[in-house]
Amino acid sequence: MTPSSPVTLAVEPTQASPVPERMADELYHDLVSPDEVRRLRARVREFAARAIEPVAHRIAGGDERLDGFPRDAFEAMAADGLFRIPFPSDVGGKGLAHPATATAVAVEELAYYSNSVAAIYDVHCILAGTALDQGSDEQRQRWLRPIVDGEIVGAFATSEPGASSDLSPAAVTTVATPEGDGWILSGRKRWITNSVVAGVVVVLARTGDSLTTFIVPTSAPGVTIGTPDRKLGNRGQITADVILDDVRLGAESVLGRVGGGLRIALQTLTYGRIGIGAAGVGMAQAAFDRTVTHLKSRHAFGGSLASKQHWQFVMADYAADLEAARSLYIKAALRLDAGERFPEPEAAMAKLRGTDLAARIARDAVQAFGGLGFVRSLGADDTEGPVEAIYRDSKIGEIYEGANEIQRWVLARQIFGREHTG
Repeated sequence: MTPSSPVTLAVEPTQASPVPERMADELYHDLVSPDEVRRLRARVREFAARAIEPVAHRIAGGDERLDGFPRDAFEAMAADGLFRIPFPSDVGGKGLAHPATATAVAVEELAYYSNSVAAIYDVHCILAGTALDQGSDEQRQRWLRPIVDGEIVGAFATSEPGASSDLSPAAVTTVATPEGDGWILSGRKRWITNSVVAGVVVVLARTGDSLTTFIVPTSAPGVTIGTPDRKLGNRGQITADVILDDVRLGAESVLGRVGGGLRIALQTLTYGRIGIGAAGVGMAQAAFDRTVTHLKSRHAFGGSLASKQHWQFVMADYAADLEAARSLYIKAALRLDAGERFPEPEAAMAKLRGTDLAARIARDAVQAFGGLGFVRSLGADDTEGPVEAIYRDSKIGEIYEGANEIQRWVLARQIFGREHTG
């Protein structure tokens, strides 16, 4: 398989719901994205329809411990060059003028069919990849280039059993102790996406009174990957603990400078929040489109459901919300591309509004579809449930990469100042 060859995944034929109309093409007029971003959206949309949609139902309904990582989807993204979008040309990337905006748009298009695949992409590229892109030239060539090529899978480890949103030195218990010219790393990281297949993990650890990021090969002695978690949704986004038992690392494993880990982590997670906001928009748009198609085709009490004022008003409000949520994440990404490393308040707003909207539209989509909205597949003919996977997957968006309560706190600090909000 060459990185430039298109991939179409082979799947068993299944009964499918009617293909919904892409309502964003009619209702959303993109007046802010650069031409290269609009072109890339069209290309990723074609890829996702060809390579991700056919396997999305299988991924959404899988068992993390049995079905495991969707290697076919990962390899398809690598072969089509999707991992090259965020990065400069010196490490094999596309060298785009607006890489963050293009990457966020790619996440939306992937999440339209599978939020699991979008999350894999987010962690591989936006979290692990962007963190490694802040390293030395030698580190970038050694570790980032194979991530861009899709030769290895990247993971990013900040969360722990007792620390997630709070990444202060006092909360982080993973410790790196100096030994000679190197370090000994010990601790346990939790909820680590891609860890079961990762070749490298970027790890945040305490070094004295500060935090430092380390590049940790998963093949290093003392690194153990735990049993995959079984989750409500995002079942193709495999998470598991990463146990670090006196892992010996050389001085070259420090990413950035000693004591500079918190800034790297926060910059990376800010970018990640833009991606999660975009993923929320992708799920919200998918639920919206499928619901519109259903409301127009389903008849009850003498007319289509679309003729009922209740659903007309509900969907009108959601159309306006989608416009706002998509524009927010694009604006945040454009500010990131312009050189603002912490594009607030837009990044917090984009994450908050995009993920909240996905959960709200998905809930109403289940209601609109009635019994069919509640099933994974229909026993009579194996018709796939059209929205239940979106409903399950949408919830995690409100939790990971900074819970939405944290985003509200970030916004409150912008409004009132640190002296009033802590």
